[in-house]
Amino acid sequence: MSKSALVFGASGVTGWSFINEILNDYPQKGIWGKVHALMNRPLSQKQSQWPDDPRLNIVSGVDLLEGSQEELEATMKGKIKGIKEVMHVYYLAYKAGTDVQKELDEAVAMFKRSTTAMDHLSPRLEFVVLQTGAKMYGCHLLENHPTDYIHVPLAESLPRLKQPYHDLLFYHPQLDWISEYAKDKKGNWCDTRPDIIIGFVPNQNFYSLGTVIGIYLSLYREIEGEGATCPFPGTEKSWKNLSNDSSADMIARQTLHLSLTLSAGNKGEGYNVADSKTPSTWSAKWPQLCSYFGLKGTGPASNPPEIRKYIKEHMDTWEKLEKKHRLQTGHADSPRIFPGFEYFLMTQFDFDRQYDMMKMYATGFTEERDTMQAWGGVFDRMRKARIIP
Repeated sequence: MSKSALVFGASGVTGWSFINEILNDYPQKGIWGKVHALMNRPLSQKQSQWPDDPRLNIVSGVDLLEGSQEELEATMKGKIKGIKEVMHVYYLAYKAGTDVQKELDEAVAMFKRSTTAMDHLSPRLEFVVLQTGAKMYGCHLLENHPTDYIHVPLAESLPRLKQPYHDLLFYHPQLDWISEYAKDKKGNWCDTRPDIIIGFVPNQNFYSLGTVIGIYLSLYREIEGEGATCPFPGTEKSWKNLSNDSSADMIARQTLHLSLTLSAGNKGEGYNVADSKTPSTWSAKWPQLCSYFGLKGTGPASNPPEIRKYIKEHMDTWEKLEKKHRLQTGHADSPRIFPGFEYFLMTQFDFDRQYDMMKMYATGFTEERDTMQAWGGVFDRMRKARIIP
């Protein structure tokens, strides 16, 4: 019997790949009979770049914070035809913000309200996934990240962050709530923990490193010329530190695998998700990424370029590229892009944060991907969607 899935945050950098993998019949043909792609902003099938498939139901205009719980459930029931048949829910929604307390309150409320609604509306619900991330291990704290009780390789068995950081991270109240809410229910759930997510998004996104680097290197080649030397836009320390890429395609595959294979005995466990068991460095990846664009990637310069500044300073050139190649507009720079996030990720993440991937691969999942399988796939999709030339 085929399954019905629902993805919250389907147009985001991770959600896009979940829909794509399901419609491409991962892990095998016949499993998925329906997938509902939920998002707040509208997105057409053509713009989405997803396969034109009768199993796909794109649903926009669902604000998870609007109205009472009863009103939200009425909206979802009215907009999502077949919601009562949904068996698997993948919660990937996120509302970015600069007010830490507001972001926390909204993140918790969105997850509680959506999960409660699905529990009420779908009697066949059997699995819920909450995507968390490397903040579980304090990576976002940068130079303040704890090393005494959280150490590399980062394993799911490590303790939670201690105060004062514990209460500032919305993953904790989300996990505490679902642990209590689901403890006596027959359905199963887990949380997944990617590091920086490398993926394709068809529309503007607050945080998409793959999009920004694709645009930056396309622009750099146009200005500096094919074969030009392109220094790494980070520091000597960030050039060398160990980490595991988490491409959206692999996050989706690993998560779908977990939701289809975990037994009740694994209820509520966390899993690191990433491309490979073996960590990598920017020193290994940057030359490969540059090579895709006909550039020669080298180590950091004495005065490293800043990606966002470079794009802003050369927007006139980018706009000419858009016209010349009939590209989509609005991707290179927009108010939706979180200011300075590229600088944050490329320079201030300058410490080893490699994952222990033993738990994920002990579940029977075997696939691994290298740098260009992950990043190259994103750049290929960007070209197909006319986001880069």
